[in-house]
Amino acid sequence: MKDFFKYVLATVVGLILFFVVMGIFGVMSLVGMVASSESTKSVKDNSVFVLNLNKALDERSESNLMSKFTSGGEDALGLDQILSAIEKAKKNDKIKGIYIEAGGFSPDSYASLQAIRRALMDFKKAGKWIVSYGDTYTLPEYYLASTADKILINPQGMIDIHGMAAQPMFLKDLMAKVGVKMQLSKVGTYKSAPEMFTADKMSDANREQVSVYVNGIWDNVVNDICLSRKISKEQLNLYADSLTIFKTTAEYLKMKLADKVVYADEVKNEVKTLLKLDKDDDINQLNLADMGNVKKDKSEGEEIAVYYAFGNIVDEDSTDPMSPGEHLIVGKKVVKDLLELADDDDVKAVVLRVNSGGGSAYASEQIWHAMKQLKAKKPVVVSMGGMAASGGYYISSIANYIVAEPTTLTGSIGIFGMFPDVSELLTQKLGVKFDEVKTNANATFGTRARPFNANEMAMLNTYIDRGYKLFRSRVAEGRKMPDEAVEKIAQGRVWLGQDALRIKLVDELGGLDLAVAKAAQLAKLDIFHTEPYPAPDDWMDQLLDENKGENYLNTKLKATLGEFYEPFMMLKRMNYHNAIQARIPFVIRVE
Repeated sequence: MKDFFKYVLATVVGLILFFVVMGIFGVMSLVGMVASSESTKSVKDNSVFVLNLNKALDERSESNLMSKFTSGGEDALGLDQILSAIEKAKKNDKIKGIYIEAGGFSPDSYASLQAIRRALMDFKKAGKWIVSYGDTYTLPEYYLASTADKILINPQGMIDIHGMAAQPMFLKDLMAKVGVKMQLSKVGTYKSAPEMFTADKMSDANREQVSVYVNGIWDNVVNDICLSRKISKEQLNLYADSLTIFKTTAEYLKMKLADKVVYADEVKNEVKTLLKLDKDDDINQLNLADMGNVKKDKSEGEEIAVYYAFGNIVDEDSTDPMSPGEHLIVGKKVVKDLLELADDDDVKAVVLRVNSGGGSAYASEQIWHAMKQLKAKKPVVVSMGGMAASGGYYISSIANYIVAEPTTLTGSIGIFGMFPDVSELLTQKLGVKFDEVKTNANATFGTRARPFNANEMAMLNTYIDRGYKLFRSRVAEGRKMPDEAVEKIAQGRVWLGQDALRIKLVDELGGLDLAVAKAAQLAKLDIFHTEPYPAPDDWMDQLLDENKGENYLNTKLKATLGEFYEPFMMLKRMNYHNAIQARIPFVIRVE
């Protein structure tokens, strides 16, 4: 028996020592990974920047430490990361060109694509070349690849240009099958966000605005491609009508959509020719991660803060266990951050980078107020990404100056309240019975036992209308327009950036670089540098944050539900959202 306990004790001690040693090695591995990811990268002469379009595109790159273990470090591409890399490549004399490889690219918007495309065209103005290769080019990939001096395609490759479409999804009848319907109060003829849950087709007003912005985005894409490829708009539209995906590569060459047919293993020889290398020479390559570690020019001059606000606008950080890792504009946090920037004497101007379709009307008002306080102390410029609409426009409207991309979706000045009525599900489908005792006439307001009555709905409509008038007055104040003039362009209508310029909702068309330059001008700065805010979590914070990154179930749901994932999650998360919303449609997909 003594030997038994001795062996058990030895085993326990051995296991403890094993886990301690493994823990030490784990920490050492983490430190090593962090150190290697932050080490400075030297650039060899005659190098090529390789831009792989093989992931989703987000507004800002946010490295997730845990994903390095669970998925090999496959973080989404960041727009800021790509633009910075292209700018560094342009300025570095040792980098001679950019090689773009298409495959699996999923951009967040065409506004983001416009920003990347403009940077690529600017890169070429420095006398450098771009070459692209793809087995299959989707339209977003081809839009960027069209900047290339030479477009290469696999002999069995495809170019998929077939125009654009938006196909909103409607869930009213599906919900009715289980006895659920939405009770809606909204202001704005064009405020179409609730239609997914309250209608079975697009309203005439929504069809009008969607038609305008879908055609507007398509026109921008067609114009840019045609200019680069030297083909007419009529030709490209004819190509789109004929479904280019089914054409042969020989036809792509005749159509001037591609320049050469090569296999993947032959691409290196094309690049070597451009670099004037022999066939046996190696190509000095830098990927996106390498470019992030290429030394930047020394920061000089005064600081301009670039504050990133992207995602849904919410009152407080969601604790929804099904959706960890989702990026949000959390009202309380953004207000705190903006007020800190206002009090920071080292920050001379602020650029708010907005990419949001809105969300909580309450949180939008709080952020608007913080923006006004910030503006009282230093210049504030807004740079709009793919969307800065509804609540996204609400928080932008008070800025000194607003810059948008031509295809930014903005405006949508309107609000709504949407409340699920589950009384039929409970009382008729499930057989639940209710009785009541009450002290006042409206004591049962909000009960699940019945829908709103006429009096309750009237009071709710009055409340929603008051919120709309407040939103409209905030825009009028920020844009220095009469309230009546704002009403003519409000009513929840979504505008493209290029149209918003005409009606004075924005001041200029361009990207983040233009917004920064304007902020410097307003702050009277000749020499300046930018700093991003909020600062990304360091590796220790990520390690300790149990909600960092997506969980397994959420990842599988995305893969299983596909296009139905977002509507499903919208219903599931309804309790996490403020009931009064200033936002554009829950799912906007133009493809």
